[in-house]
Amino acid sequence: MRIIDPSFEILHMAGPDEVLRLLELAGRVCYKSEDRIGEGTAEAFIGRIVKSGHESVIEHASASVRIICDRGVTHELVRHRLASYSQESTRYANYAREKFGREITVIRPPFWDEDDARHAAWLQAMADAERAYLALIDAGATAQEARSVLPNSLKTEIVMTANLREWRHVFRLRCDTPAHPQIRQVMLPLLAEFARRLPVLFADLAARFSV
Repeated sequence: MRIIDPSFEILHMAGPDEVLRLLELAGRVCYKSEDRIGEGTAEAFIGRIVKSGHESVIEHASASVRIICDRGVTHELVRHRLASYSQESTRYANYAREKFGREITVIRPPFWDEDDARHAAWLQAMADAERAYLALIDAGATAQEARSVLPNSLKTEIVMTANLREWRHVFRLRCDTPAHPQIRQVMLPLLAEFARRLPVLFADLAARFSV
């Protein structure tokens, strides 16, 4: 059994100049002010759009992110319906095969220290789940049958594509303190990276959540 931490990779996001140029052009159609497009106007224009709450304009640009997390986190992510998802399938991924090292991979829970009795109980549950899964496969069960014993902590990969307005919505909900600790563990650093690449669109949220 492997134990890993969650992570993310931005698979596709256009460069900041391209994003802002597109959004400015789309937004100025509303006011028929395309004649005002010039050097350095995009950032100021989009900044005003975001500040005014006229966020439909920023739906014209999107980003795709691969997130490695546990399956419990993905159950929350896919509730954001204005997005597209492609997820690692436990029906077809047979973890008893050598390509997976004949073991399951689980995500380390951030809320318990390794010397905590609760962590020990979790670790035992993960080992029991792996043992049961491998035993089922060895007894002739298919991967889609054996997955019934896999835990919520199972590592999974999910690619999420959403427009930038939806990403702002996701960050508002999933970076806030009432959100589950494990989804915040992914979303806070992801927000920081979005803000680094596109500060005019995400710096306000990064400041709100102190990332």
